[in-house]
Amino acid sequence: MPTRNIQNNIRRLRFDADEMTQQQLADEVGVSRQTIVAIEKGNYSPSLELAFKIALVFHTPLQDVFSYEPVNVAAKKKRKS
Repeated sequence: MPTRNIQNNIRRLRFDADEMTQQQLADEVGVSRQTIVAIEKGNYSPSLELAFKIALVFHTPLQDVFSYEPVNVAAKKKRKS
């Protein structure tokens, strides 16, 4: 299984935003619900523009929504576990 190096907190942010649904978020940023599902699961990396739109919906900095860990750092951490 490939190592995912882009993580996100969208599900938690939606919950904290009065349990916003995936559809509501999708409508706010102009994508399909399936796109939000794929981003939350880590199966799709959003464009930079979409990432900023998502952060704006939650009134939070981009780095509080998405984080990036280079593959070599993630692999080293995994080996230590």
